[in-house]
Amino acid sequence: MVKLSVKGFDIHSGCLDIAAQRAVLTAVRGVVADAPFFRPDTPYGKPMSVRMSAAGQYGWYSDKKGYRYVRNHPSGRPWPAIPEPVLDIWRDVTGLARMPECCLINYYGAEAKMGLHQDRDEASMEWPVVSVSLGDDGLFRMGNVTRGGKTESHWLRSGDVVVMGGDARLAYHGVDRIRSGSSTLLPKGGRLNLTLRVVT
Repeated sequence: MVKLSVKGFDIHSGCLDIAAQRAVLTAVRGVVADAPFFRPDTPYGKPMSVRMSAAGQYGWYSDKKGYRYVRNHPSGRPWPAIPEPVLDIWRDVTGLARMPECCLINYYGAEAKMGLHQDRDEASMEWPVVSVSLGDDGLFRMGNVTRGGKTESHWLRSGDVVVMGGDARLAYHGVDRIRSGSSTLLPKGGRLNLTLRVVT
């Protein structure tokens, strides 16, 4: 594993070996079986290009009412628990006793992307956000705590983990594009991104 720091984002390159990636993928499939992927709308009424699910006490949701955390899947059922292999990643890279309350699961197809945004729907910014990449490479763009200014990009590969804490906690970030076919982890291709957050 190689640890890089780019604009305050700590990138643990190769954090998960292939066996660990497969274990996490199996756990995620169990979550999605109970809480199927859905495609939320932005507050402006436009469908997002990623599909989402979640695990934990809260999931993240968006519609014309805005961005927010919710306790139930759109089906009305509570979100499944965060799997232990995923919580182990949080423990390993943060060393914190406080556990995340949400694991947001985003699926990026070949054409999906995520515009520059801040993660600021949580009650406190003192806790980091931990991001786990599985499957195809994603071009991760890192900006500043205010819009504009110089950004930097880094290809995240399957098994990479990013910790967004400290000065990077409120930095703008996004995914510009997916390098389709760069990984064989997901049989149908694409990228899974897990983000672990303390909500309350």
